[in-house]
Formats: sequence, C-alpha cells, structure tokens
Amino acid sequence: MEGAGATDPQLQHFIEIESQKQRFQQLVHQMTEVCWEKCMEKPGPKLDSRTEVCFVNCVERFIDTSQFILNRLEQTQRSSSRGSFSESLSD
Repeated sequence: MEGAGATDPQLQHFIEIESQKQRFQQLVHQMTEVCWEKCMEKPGPKLDSRTEVCFVNCVERFIDTSQFILNRLEQTQRSSSRGSFSESLSD
C-alpha cells in the first residue's frame, strides 16, 4: 500500500462530494429544528398562514446568516494568510 498522499483522484472527488452532501444534510436538519421550534405552536393537519410566513422568514434568515458566516470565514482565511488574524476580527 502506498502513502496517504497517493490517493486515487476519483476517490478523493467522491469523498469530497459525499462530504458536501453530509454537510448539506446537517444544515437542513439544523434549519428544520430551529425553524420548527420557533414557528410551530401546535401541529395540525394544515399550516395556517401565520405559521407558513414564519417558516418562510425563518428559512430565509437562516440561509442569509449561514451565507454571511461563510463569507466572513473566507475573508478571515484570506486575511490571515496575508496578515494577522486579530486584525481581520477588528473590522
């Protein structure tokens, strides 16, 4: 068996895709849990309009927040590769 650095590129690609799928599933699960707790007062056979609007707003804010955090982490990574980590946090 060869060293760990000599992994098959197709296998690496497959693992990367599966990892992305897992992260997406975790995000959906987390979003469902948060929005359910926030919006669902009493489960019934049909969503009332207020609950439906709450779910839509919750999901949109969750996505916006997740995107903001990812963008901020990318900025921090780029800044830390060029300068100090503490400088990027003080922005």
